[in-house]
Amino acid sequence: MDTPNQSDAAGHLAEVLENIRAAEREAERLAGSVTLVAVSKTFDAEAIEPVIKAGQRTFGENRVQESQGKWPGLKAKYPDIELHLIGPLQTNKVKDAVELFDVIETVDRDKLARALKKEMEVQGKSLRLFVQVNTGAEEQKAGVLPEATADFVNRCRDEHGLEIEGLMAIPPFDEPPAPHFALLAKLAKEIGLKTLSMGMSADYEIAVAHGATHVRVGSAIFGTRPKP
Repeated sequence: MDTPNQSDAAGHLAEVLENIRAAEREAERLAGSVTLVAVSKTFDAEAIEPVIKAGQRTFGENRVQESQGKWPGLKAKYPDIELHLIGPLQTNKVKDAVELFDVIETVDRDKLARALKKEMEVQGKSLRLFVQVNTGAEEQKAGVLPEATADFVNRCRDEHGLEIEGLMAIPPFDEPPAPHFALLAKLAKEIGLKTLSMGMSADYEIAVAHGATHVRVGSAIFGTRPKP
């Protein structure tokens, strides 16, 4: 696929959605069983709005502070937007995250779980929560190790009083993604979770074949990210 320009984002959104539907058919899954999370990190409101106008309502961002600069206005204008935090969350940003986001995909430690529970009670909100799993056991990457995932999910439920909806993973960039997707699906089944956030621009169709319910696609829609 050619690298899309921002002006072509709505057209590339349609292409990605059709690829997802084709992957659902190939995997003999129900049409519409996979949600596209359009990853809009580093793009401003002007670049995002054409994609919203084309019908996309679920978006992903990596950073709380960056999101605060563009999403309050967009969410006020389009109140049915669902915003996912897909980057690491520091506990000192929990208050802002709970205010702005609808879904946190990167719960990965007890301190964060406790902070989220407390802040959701303060704000009277109930966010949807995923646990991030470090399927490749990469030292530089956030996430719970696969062998510790079930115990962590149980602690979130039993000790912290959180409802965990699903699991999320980012496979190592230099390894085939399929084994990591299969591992995440296996863990989710063992724990009793039905939501799987996995797959990005280069491999989302493979993720659909392995049971993804959410795929996080950015560059295939928005194009090359702006330089800092």
